[in-house]
Amino acid sequence: MKLFSWNKNKSLFNEEDNRLIVKAIRQAEKRTSGEVRVFVERHCRFIDAIDRAAEVFFSLQMEKTEQRNAVLVYVALKDHQLAVFADEGIYKQTGQDYWNQIVTEMIQSFNKDYYAKGIAECVIQIGEALTTHFPFDSDTDKNELPDHIVFGS
Repeated sequence: MKLFSWNKNKSLFNEEDNRLIVKAIRQAEKRTSGEVRVFVERHCRFIDAIDRAAEVFFSLQMEKTEQRNAVLVYVALKDHQLAVFADEGIYKQTGQDYWNQIVTEMIQSFNKDYYAKGIAECVIQIGEALTTHFPFDSDTDKNELPDHIVFGS
């Protein structure tokens, strides 16, 4: 298993962009039991970004959430690739068309060079879907996964 560096590539985003994305993650998770993570790296090792997103999802053990309702937003900045990988609990509730629309909207932001804003907006939309299908329960819910951005190589 590869260990991910938490600090090595922070230069991919400035501090303001980092705060914007982390704030979006926390906002998205505030009203849901679901979890959202963001993984950013320079280059994608796979031809298809969804394959890399799946690899990252499982290496971060995101499938271990109690309700299988975690979502990974994957971005390879230099290769201009991205993917959203949803665990089976939330994927079954929303269907493929929903995820295609989320990716399309993120691409539109990226085409305007709004990378951090595009990721943050995507995360907020994912949070809305999670809230609809997995609402927050103050008696049982806990933050199962860290909220910070994960930077790959």
